[in-house]
Amino acid sequence: MEDIKADPLMVERGLLVGVREPGMSSEDAGDHLDELASLVNTMGVGIIGKVMVNISKPHPRYYIGPGKAREILDAAGEQEADVLIFDHDLSPSQQRNWEKYSGICVIDRQEVILDIFAQRAQTREAVIQVALARSEYSLPRLRRAWTHLERQRGGHGQRGGMGEMQLEIDQRIVRNRIARLKKELKAVRQRRQTQRKSRGNRPIPVAAIVGYTNVGKSSLLRRLTGADVLIENKLFATLDTTTRRINLPNNQPLLLTDTVGFVRRLPHDLVEAFKATLEEAAQSDYLIQVVDISHPKVIEQYKVTNEILGELGAGNSRMILLLNKIDKPHDPGLQAWFRNEHPLCQTVSTLTGKGIDACLEMMGREFILPMTRKTLHIPHNRFDMVDLLYREGIVHAEHHDQNGGWFEVTYPVRFHGSLEQFITEGIPDTHG
Repeated sequence: MEDIKADPLMVERGLLVGVREPGMSSEDAGDHLDELASLVNTMGVGIIGKVMVNISKPHPRYYIGPGKAREILDAAGEQEADVLIFDHDLSPSQQRNWEKYSGICVIDRQEVILDIFAQRAQTREAVIQVALARSEYSLPRLRRAWTHLERQRGGHGQRGGMGEMQLEIDQRIVRNRIARLKKELKAVRQRRQTQRKSRGNRPIPVAAIVGYTNVGKSSLLRRLTGADVLIENKLFATLDTTTRRINLPNNQPLLLTDTVGFVRRLPHDLVEAFKATLEEAAQSDYLIQVVDISHPKVIEQYKVTNEILGELGAGNSRMILLLNKIDKPHDPGLQAWFRNEHPLCQTVSTLTGKGIDACLEMMGREFILPMTRKTLHIPHNRFDMVDLLYREGIVHAEHHDQNGGWFEVTYPVRFHGSLEQFITEGIPDTHG
C-alpha cells in the first residue's frame, strides 16, 4: 500500500484501489491507478493512499477476493478514509456489498468521471447529458439508499415494507426523469442538426480539435483564436464545445471546434451520453489531433484517441497531428515515431507559441476550400463586394477609376453565384 500524507483541510479522504487483472503488466496497472488519482484530484477529493490488488478472476461479491477485501477495509480504517474509490467498474450489487461491509461510501471509476462531468458542465446541452448519464447510472443503485428502512414482508398479498415502497417510488421518479431528459436531449440534437445544415449552406470548413484529456486542446484554441476558454492543468477541465472562426495565412476562413477530451476506459454509457458533443468530431471536415509529447504514455493516449474516433465514425477523416508541449523534456525519438505514423505532423508549444505559425501554414495547405481565380469589375455602388473579396479571398491586383474597381482575386467557389455578374476579361492597362 502507498501511503500519502493527508491534507488536514481536505473535506473527504479517499483510499484508491487499483486492480491488476491477468495479462496486465505492473506498469500499466500503476499507470491506470495514477490516472485515477488525477481524476480524483480533479473531482476535489483528497487522496490518503493507494492499494494495488492482483486478481486471477473477478469475485462476484466484492470483485476482489474476501481476503484482499479485509486488507483494504483494515487499511481504510487505519487511514480514516471517508470513501473507497475503485479503478474498475463495480456492479450495483458489488457496490452495495462493499458499502455494507465497510460502512463508508464506495464509488468506482465511472462514478468519479460522472461527478467531474457534473461539476464542469456549463451549457444546457452538457447539463442535460450529464443528468441523463447520472440518472441511468443511479437507477440500479437506488436500493442502497434505503437499506436502513425496514424491508419486512408478511400478511395477505405479501405487502412490501416502507423501504420497498420508497424504492418503487424513487425508481419511478428516476425513470420519469430519464424519459424527460432523453426527450430534451433529442430536441437539443435536432437544433444542432439544424445548425449544421445552416453551416452547410455557408460551407466554411470545420476542424475539430481532438485528443486525450489535458493535452492542451483548449490552450491551442486560445493560442490560435484568442478565445476566452477555460484552461486548467486538470483532467476534463472543460466539457462544453467552443467554436471560433479564424482566417488562415492564405485568407481562407476556418471554424475551429474544441471537444471534450478522451480518457482510457471511458465508460461506453458516457460515450453514448456525450454523443451530441463528440459528434462535432464526426461531423467535422477535418481533425486536429493534439498529443502531449512530454507524457510518458503519449503513444497509448494517441492510440486510445484513435480508437474512440473510430467508434464515432471519424477514423478516416483528414487529420493534422500536433505534438504539443515540445518545450517540456521528452524523448526525441518520439517525434520520428509519430512522423512515421502520421505524415501531417507538426511540433508546437501552445505555452510559448513555438511552431504555431508552421501549424497554421500546414492547415492552409491541407484544409483546402475549392477556390477560383477571376478578374472582377465592381462598380462604386457595390463596394460591399470589395469588402467580401478582402474578407474571404486573396486580392492579387487591383485598379480603380471613375467606373469602379477592377480586381484580380482568388475566392472560394461558394461565392461564385454572388460574384459571377462582376466577372470581366481583365484589368485595364494603366500604362497606356
